[in-house]
Amino acid sequence: MKVSANSDIRVVELFAGVGGFRVGLERCSERFKTIWANQWEPGQAGQWAYKCYSKNFGEDSHCVNADIATVIDQVPPHDLLVGGFPCQDYSVASTGAKGIEGKKGVLWWSIYKIIQKNHPNYVLLENVDRLLKSPASQRGRDFGIILKCLQEEGYGVEWRVINAADYGWVQRRRRTFIFAFKNTTNQYKHLTSYLAEGENKDRSWLTSEGFFANAFPVYSELADPKKITNVNFTEYTDTVDVTKRFKAAFYNCGVLYNGSILSLEAVPQSKEPMTLNEIVVNGDVDKSYFIEDEDLEKWKYMKGSKTIERTSKTGFSYTFSEGPIAFPDPLDRPGRTMLTSEGTKNRSSHAITDPKTGKLRILLPEECERMNGFPTGWTDTEMPERQRYFIMGNALVVPLITEMGKQLLNIL
Repeated sequence: MKVSANSDIRVVELFAGVGGFRVGLERCSERFKTIWANQWEPGQAGQWAYKCYSKNFGEDSHCVNADIATVIDQVPPHDLLVGGFPCQDYSVASTGAKGIEGKKGVLWWSIYKIIQKNHPNYVLLENVDRLLKSPASQRGRDFGIILKCLQEEGYGVEWRVINAADYGWVQRRRRTFIFAFKNTTNQYKHLTSYLAEGENKDRSWLTSEGFFANAFPVYSELADPKKITNVNFTEYTDTVDVTKRFKAAFYNCGVLYNGSILSLEAVPQSKEPMTLNEIVVNGDVDKSYFIEDEDLEKWKYMKGSKTIERTSKTGFSYTFSEGPIAFPDPLDRPGRTMLTSEGTKNRSSHAITDPKTGKLRILLPEECERMNGFPTGWTDTEMPERQRYFIMGNALVVPLITEMGKQLLNIL
């Protein structure tokens, strides 16, 4: 189905968490209508993210709380498929009459089956930046399998690793975004005509003309002219063939079109980022969030540099070392990447100087929501406080999705 001007854009949100894609798209335009969503946390009795999603979006949540593999047939026709899925091993094996099956990366294969069933015009996915390099034993293979799957279903693909702080947000969070567009869309036709204009147009597509270049500008000069990868993808017959022998260096942006892959290392045209000062509470804070005097030395040790001699289970001796982390985190800079351990006594947790008292404390759940661009109190839905931190550590930076939504409206 072709999306006409001003018509609704039917969205399906997979691995929805607490609705980061939906919040970001709906901030952009009322045209984005989430008609079906899925959120399921294996082994978790509380299903807190699902409950948060359902409470915030109410009767119109359209969210199914079940293993995605069991409800693929329920996914309705849609125009845009979105989701943030975990990074796993995506290797595949030929199984005779059964064809090609994934060994471990079952969540990707569920996405793939939905794409095969519905062929949405556009697919927008988010993953960790290390996806481009996994597995360590065959760098680039897993991402190559994903690209091959999309190519076989008739999609062109762009990707970009985006650090939210590079584009003005308050968190130095790097994530890989994948944008796929069907060969019947205006974007595909635009790419086809643009590349036909001459040599090196695929490079300028990535730096000035493409989906991500318009939403998140980069310089025409590359970070390193040697960091360019060209792959003739037609040499690989299927995903089994990719699993067996594909290996490539993928950089922070790239495009797949008509059997060719170009990837390069672009330099962001950075904006001045927001700082922690702009999102932290400057008022009364419960004493439970403050770092106790007796814990101060532990925090200093966790945050400090260290070199430790260790012995593995097999008896192998090695040296473990790590550099220092600022303690406390400076309020005049954006925050570091939030992890699921945020809020605990952990090396990766933020520790700040409370603006009102001058004492050290951890971030509040509300401040973590703001770091990701969610409305304050979004996760205050009767879930355990530990879960509020955990969920924000898993979440994406919402304003990035809003910018992508604007760009999507421009290319429809």
